[in-house]
Amino acid sequence: MTEDGGFRELVGTELKESEEGRAVMELRAEDRHLNPGGTVHGGAVSTLIDVSMAEALKPMIDEEERPVTIEMKVNYLEPGKPGTLVCTAKVRKSGGRITITEAEVTQQESGEVVALATGTYTRIS
Repeated sequence: MTEDGGFRELVGTELKESEEGRAVMELRAEDRHLNPGGTVHGGAVSTLIDVSMAEALKPMIDEEERPVTIEMKVNYLEPGKPGTLVCTAKVRKSGGRITITEAEVTQQESGEVVALATGTYTRIS
């Protein structure tokens, strides 16, 4: 499977910026991402967060390793709407085995903060 394939491709996340300890990803929220209430499903938002935090960590680890989620907490502040959701993730503290990350999801069109999250990651080979 390619780096761009699999679940990320299915959901539709797109990497916009990446540097050591920081990543920005977008999700163009369409009908397929909506819940019955017409807002973006929380699972789509949490997927965007998870892949964004992992991308922030990737430049900091060895090429043969990959980041794996141990734990993630998401606070949903506003419902996501159809349009573009932007997630900015950063590494808060990197240790030998465990890394703590943070992320913020905003609705590009309005600038509203949709969700805030923290995550704990480890590296596996």
